[in-house]
Amino acid sequence: MRTVVDTIIGEVYELCLGNRDGALADYIPELAQVPPDTFSLCLATTDGHVYEMGASGTEFTIQSISKPFTYGLALADHGPDAVARKIDVEPSGEPFNEISLDPVTERPRNPMINAGAITAASLITGTDPAERFERLRLCYSAYAGRELTVDERVYESESRTGHRNRAIGHMLRSFDIIGNDPDAAVDLYFRQCSINVTSRDLALMAATLANNGTNPLTGECALAPEHVERVLAVMTSCGMYDAAGDWIAHVGLPAKSGVGGGVLAVLPGQIGIAVHSPRLDSHGNSVRGVQACRALSKSLELHFLHVTRAARSAIRSTYTVAEAPSRQRRTDSERATLDLVGDRARIYELHGDLLFAGAESAVRAVGERAADLEAVVVDLRRVDEVGDVARRMLTQMRADLDADGVPCAFVDPDGHLGNTTSSVDPSGRGRILVDLDSALEWAETVLLDRHCGAGRIPVSLELADHPLLSNLTDVQVERFAAELDVVDVPGGTTVVRRGDDAIGIVLILSGRISTSLAGPNGNLHRIATLAPGMTFGEMPTLTGGTFLNDVRTDTPARFAVLRPDRYTKLTEAAPELKLALLDRLAKGAYAQLESAIRGLGVKASTGPGAPGGR
Repeated sequence: MRTVVDTIIGEVYELCLGNRDGALADYIPELAQVPPDTFSLCLATTDGHVYEMGASGTEFTIQSISKPFTYGLALADHGPDAVARKIDVEPSGEPFNEISLDPVTERPRNPMINAGAITAASLITGTDPAERFERLRLCYSAYAGRELTVDERVYESESRTGHRNRAIGHMLRSFDIIGNDPDAAVDLYFRQCSINVTSRDLALMAATLANNGTNPLTGECALAPEHVERVLAVMTSCGMYDAAGDWIAHVGLPAKSGVGGGVLAVLPGQIGIAVHSPRLDSHGNSVRGVQACRALSKSLELHFLHVTRAARSAIRSTYTVAEAPSRQRRTDSERATLDLVGDRARIYELHGDLLFAGAESAVRAVGERAADLEAVVVDLRRVDEVGDVARRMLTQMRADLDADGVPCAFVDPDGHLGNTTSSVDPSGRGRILVDLDSALEWAETVLLDRHCGAGRIPVSLELADHPLLSNLTDVQVERFAAELDVVDVPGGTTVVRRGDDAIGIVLILSGRISTSLAGPNGNLHRIATLAPGMTFGEMPTLTGGTFLNDVRTDTPARFAVLRPDRYTKLTEAAPELKLALLDRLAKGAYAQLESAIRGLGVKASTGPGAPGGR
């Protein structure tokens, strides 16, 4: 199925197809024989999807597009400092094959011109020329995601006619830039330029650079991220030779061209682009390649200095626990307190890629309201990526809020902040939760601990103190208690599942219990959180039906259970006891329904800032 991206790429392809300007690289005999009007255009994303137009499977030699990849391998072999002692990183403003060095440093000005590329080739380690070339070939193959081979005819053609490059090699040797046989370095350079690629290969090689050095299809790391940064920096300022300034102004992407007609461009973190068309301009760049990249940059807003709206809007939604309470059933006293102070606990839902700009806007927004808050929740479930600087900013924000008496928790099930466990740690170090409802409950508890001194849900209670028994006489309580089984259940236990038969009326004496329901996608959705003094299982027991939801212990729990057969026996023998139980169960069911409705955020639906979903 074609997408809008296919359509845009197709429009660019058609725009450039009729352009017959430029000429073949006739100084290399084999390149002078290629079909001049071959044309292909590919775009690869950092998750490995490739859009293709034209003859994207046609092979051609990589030529100077090999230079950034060889430079990257030299960086990996020796480190940036050692390589910098041999090759500068300044634009030259001269043709790519100029026989010259920087007059001050007496080094090649950058690794994208031939002098710098031959030097980079000389730095590749290996016991002999064959091993050094094989390392280069395997390196290129890792970027492309397949085994690449050499076009021997092009190699022989370049070797026969490459006198200017040999002159550059001997110049480098005379200045001690190359410390060994210059002809061996030049020959290795000829071989690397003669490796065959397709436009699809080049697009994936570019996408690998965009993906921080990891091939998006194979998952293989072709180059360490710290070296990718340096390679892309040099491509930005030097990759298009003496046309680099015009390229940055109109295209704005790190790029490299080759006299075989290829152009490779990278938008870091997003895409790689490859164009092949053999006709070259006066700078040695593909005419159609430059035109196509200009058009794509404009159509898709790819210029790396283009500031997107997403960079300024990391906050998707913000609201308080008064507007969207948790699904924890509360006592009357707790509900009254949360109605009064619920606006002092605020949730911030973030989304998108959280880099510096997004983190800065989120941290600033939290800080602007912090003086009026007593608890903060930052929800990262919809965040795709968190950069190191953003992670540091969020961590520091939590420390600053804690220091000001405003505890802060994160909803971070994917571990964006580097957490391997999720818990509510009273010390504040592990305040990371896996779902929003747990975070809402945590924020409510912070407020209740400060403002609700009485009428709280107990941690545990004795059977005689359970509210279900409050309407019973002493005789009825004694008779009722005699029929109960008291059981201890470990935390994390599924007590019943949807569709199970009745297990009886279950009185909760201690622990925390969740009722949940599986959605169409299999994910569990919490309906309510139950605590000591509450019950479950009454409806299946009274109606003879099955459970409509799952019941699970969140913590170790103790239950008192009135089995269905004992309920029947007990209430047949004492009808007045049945009436008293039904009266109390009806009141409890109403309170549970009210709590569930509040937990769905019905109050928030009538005002701004309602949450985007649990």
